[in-house]
Amino acid sequence: MIKAINGLHHVTSMASDAKENNAFFTNVLGLRRVKKTVNFDAPDVYHLYYGNELGDAGTVMTYFPFPHIAAGQAGTGEVGTTAFSVPTDSLAYWEKRLNNAAVHGIERSNLFGQERLDFSGPDGDGFALVETDGDERTPWTGNGVSEDVAIRGFHSASMRLRDEGASAELLKFMGYEVFDTSKGVSRFAMPNGNGADFIDLEILPNAQSARQGAGSVHHIAFAVEDREAQLAVRSALLDTGYEVTPVIDRDYFWAIYFRTPGGVLFEVATNEPGFVRDEDSASLGADLKLPTQHEHLRSELEKHLSPLS
Repeated sequence: MIKAINGLHHVTSMASDAKENNAFFTNVLGLRRVKKTVNFDAPDVYHLYYGNELGDAGTVMTYFPFPHIAAGQAGTGEVGTTAFSVPTDSLAYWEKRLNNAAVHGIERSNLFGQERLDFSGPDGDGFALVETDGDERTPWTGNGVSEDVAIRGFHSASMRLRDEGASAELLKFMGYEVFDTSKGVSRFAMPNGNGADFIDLEILPNAQSARQGAGSVHHIAFAVEDREAQLAVRSALLDTGYEVTPVIDRDYFWAIYFRTPGGVLFEVATNEPGFVRDEDSASLGADLKLPTQHEHLRSELEKHLSPLS
């Protein structure tokens, strides 16, 4: 069993409009844009990161906003809902705030004894805010959401699957433990994790397969402390028969990727070096940062990429 993983690192999705996406996560949800860079494989497309003050592992939602991308089609083989942790008794504030911002799909629910507020992102993305006792992670409050209600980071992510078996075994191999089952959802928890500790499996045997597009999660990333731990995880996955990519330098972390039995793309990312490697902490996310291989394109990219505000 792998022992180096300590919860979620980030979740990466796709959007149709960069400006709208930026406004939703900063102005509506109150997160900090901690990095404005570009897609490594398509440098004419932004890669935007939102999280807490420093973009700590377990707090960061990232997006590829592809102009004119078709809408995604919900189904199995994908991450369905990304849930954020908020303090107890804060949902009334958030329900009013989201309604005032004309957010769609707002609905109260309860899962595993926790009150939650489900809602949709600009492209129909599935989100929830979950009231969580004792989440001591420090929130970002620079966008006008006060500390007593602000988002702490991820609470959980759910995966929509045709069946549970192989994916459940993979999670247990990665160090997760069975937590509980409720309303057709199986929850797995990371003991002594980083706060972003839960993965939910939603089994939909008769559902169609997902088609990725705007509003779809592209991949979900799990956190390890450093490159040594990452190499140990990679070796263990290879020994178990998974096809795992070589280590890839993503500037702010190193990454490996593999496809799960249920079809979801998993990443394992390091906590090092972090988002302050090329920007002062006080000005994170302000300037366009380019991977070294794309720096020669700066003048053209700055003309092409639309302003975010």
